[in-house]
Amino acid sequence: MNQQPLRIGIIGAGNNTRKRHIPGFQEIDGVEITTVANRSRESSEKVAAQFGIPAVAGHWREVIESPDVDAVMIGTWPYLHREASVAALEAGKHVLTEARMAMNVEEAEAMLAASRKHPELVAQIVPAPMSLDVDATVRELVDAGELGELREVGVTHTAGQHADPSAPLTWRQNRKLSGVNMLSLGIYHEMVLRWVEGDPEDIQADGQVFTPRRRDPETGEEVEVEIPESVSVLGRFPGGLRLVYHFSGVEPVQPRNEMRLNGSKAGLRFDVAGQKLFLARIGGREDAVDVPPERRRGWQVEADFVASIREGKPVELTRFETGLRYMKFTEAVWNAVKGRP
Repeated sequence: MNQQPLRIGIIGAGNNTRKRHIPGFQEIDGVEITTVANRSRESSEKVAAQFGIPAVAGHWREVIESPDVDAVMIGTWPYLHREASVAALEAGKHVLTEARMAMNVEEAEAMLAASRKHPELVAQIVPAPMSLDVDATVRELVDAGELGELREVGVTHTAGQHADPSAPLTWRQNRKLSGVNMLSLGIYHEMVLRWVEGDPEDIQADGQVFTPRRRDPETGEEVEVEIPESVSVLGRFPGGLRLVYHFSGVEPVQPRNEMRLNGSKAGLRFDVAGQKLFLARIGGREDAVDVPPERRRGWQVEADFVASIREGKPVELTRFETGLRYMKFTEAVWNAVKGRP
């Protein structure tokens, strides 16, 4: 039986959209990308020519209003996620939006409310990708009691992208584009939420902006930097599991990138950069955990989105409800850094 083609409109065609989303959709039988709107007409036309997309929209709202679009992929920075997602859902279009979910909790709540108002439509966030191949194995070990009682969950992610005070402002440092999102805080916390139950409380945080003003590459003007370039977070999950996170963009030496889960029987270490998982039982050595190919989920975001639309499969990675959870955590950290209740 022939299926009606699923027509996708693209709003925002940055690096990740061009690298993953557009090719991912174009590999699926019966899926067509019908139109694209990037930040300028010129850049939209370049993307359309590169990928053979037949139409270019002069404004992102034209994508949503087009009768030739059934579903919208929002690949912009967080500043447009709420407005475009809500508009698309109200127009009867399925939504896949890039992470981070929104600028702040208020926007995330509005997006979730719009999705619940239209339960017949698929609303999905692009998931944090780095742990996709190990998530199932980690959960199996935790659920089987291999780690014992969970004591600590730790994340360390550092690099030197903000170490140079003469470097221009990036979109991740621009609060008008990123809101309260800081470094890679939200993306790593989303992965932690796949491993442990509940949401952390008693959030304490410290952060620092070391270069208070940077040049905006679009305007050429010096602007204030509000988003911290280094953040450390403490908290507790229900039941007493400690949360210890450290993120830094000012570490010019060898980057650190790992997640740890410590229990009363054993500990897990996930080398994120190396994509390797290790287990060490108390009193024993650390050994690599074999993750068989069938347990490695890998990147299948576009296929998941299409399957949810065509087959009614529930969204797992990532639901708007989960996005609101990590946005609440992110905003709690932001408020703690800024000294707000």
